[in-house]
Amino acid sequence: MTTKAAQLLEALHWRYATKAFDPSRTIEPAAWDALEQALVLTASSYGLQPWKFLVITDPALRADLRPHAWNQSQITDCSHLVVLLSKRSIAAADADRLIAATAAARGLDPAALDGYRRMIQVDLIEGPRSQRIEDWAARQVYIALGTLLSGAALLGVDTCPIEGFSPADFDRILGLEDSDYRSCVVCACGHRSADDKYATLAKVRYSADALIEHR
Repeated sequence: MTTKAAQLLEALHWRYATKAFDPSRTIEPAAWDALEQALVLTASSYGLQPWKFLVITDPALRADLRPHAWNQSQITDCSHLVVLLSKRSIAAADADRLIAATAAARGLDPAALDGYRRMIQVDLIEGPRSQRIEDWAARQVYIALGTLLSGAALLGVDTCPIEGFSPADFDRILGLEDSDYRSCVVCACGHRSADDKYATLAKVRYSADALIEHR
């Protein structure tokens, strides 16, 4: 079950923000199913999972989205396009949903989790962070993005995280304007084109000594 340290580092060195995908290649179903499960298994604060993930494979829908993502070819040429959505707000119903799911999964009386529910209430629903809840939810979604990028690299799947898009236009096209969720970040997934010159460029990272301190 354990990935070797060398395998992990090799995968992370291999991955890059793919600029050109091979539109003739699709991700194998088993690999994609695993990546969807990786998204489901992503960690989140309180375990609230304030997200949804739209997997878009419809060519016409992708063509509609592309002009609102700086006309980037990854939108239409990748195998699977994921729009990661964040919740616009956190309400009592969200806390209740988590408590019910936790109690069911662990065989508990929901009343035994009253203290935990209260923590969520006073922090995210009533506390100061409730005034910046969209920022909080977006940070949670970026944890999911990191899980997707790393998991894909381990499976030999290429990815490109995309912030260069218009969330408002994506929301309009995807019918999200009146929903509880909004477009947060996009990730194109597939297999790199043999013509993508960026695949062979040296990875530019600061040294561990510059970035990591031990105290």
